[in-house]
Amino acid sequence: MFAIIQAAGWPIWPLLLTSVIAVALIIERSISLRESKIVPPTLLEQVLSVYARQGITPDILDKLAKDSPLGEVLAAGLRNEKSPRHVMKEAIEEAGRATAHNLERFLTTLGTIATAAPLLGLFGTVVGMIEIFGSQAPGGTNPQQLAHGISIALYNTAAGIAISIPSLIFYRHFKNKVDGIVVMMEQAASKLIDIVHGEREGYLGRPK
Repeated sequence: MFAIIQAAGWPIWPLLLTSVIAVALIIERSISLRESKIVPPTLLEQVLSVYARQGITPDILDKLAKDSPLGEVLAAGLRNEKSPRHVMKEAIEEAGRATAHNLERFLTTLGTIATAAPLLGLFGTVVGMIEIFGSQAPGGTNPQQLAHGISIALYNTAAGIAISIPSLIFYRHFKNKVDGIVVMMEQAASKLIDIVHGEREGYLGRPK
């Protein structure tokens, strides 16, 4: 491995740094974007059950907001349960935008790495080509310098592509996953609004 790095020359070091960052971001997002952690499957039913039995207290709202991102969105709506429907909806939308922004954290960086890695590889290719042309001397070609230039060009090109492909795949995967989670949260919030304002039958038989 060290021999390959040595043959690739100094342009490989920025690529190695981006690869480490990409792996760290992929691991972090894989852990953070677990659906069961963000949108607990039974949370809405539990919230509606508590609301129907005893109503919502500030302590319950605080615990709900700390439970999960979905809980934070539902808590924002329930804080405005006695307000008109549009006020409750606006509160949920504001909390939802903030939550969606947090879910997309680091995805821009991962997408940037997917785009920049081939360019860094191309930069290494250019450096290798300069080495190759530099080996052309009036007295003949320097084989060692020529081979080194070819190594720099090929290794950096391959490294840039190798880093870009998985980064782009995971970026698209995480982006699609966030979009799906946001839709699930919107559906849960919409159901909460309808039930609280008596527009949908369900878990609540509690008078307003």
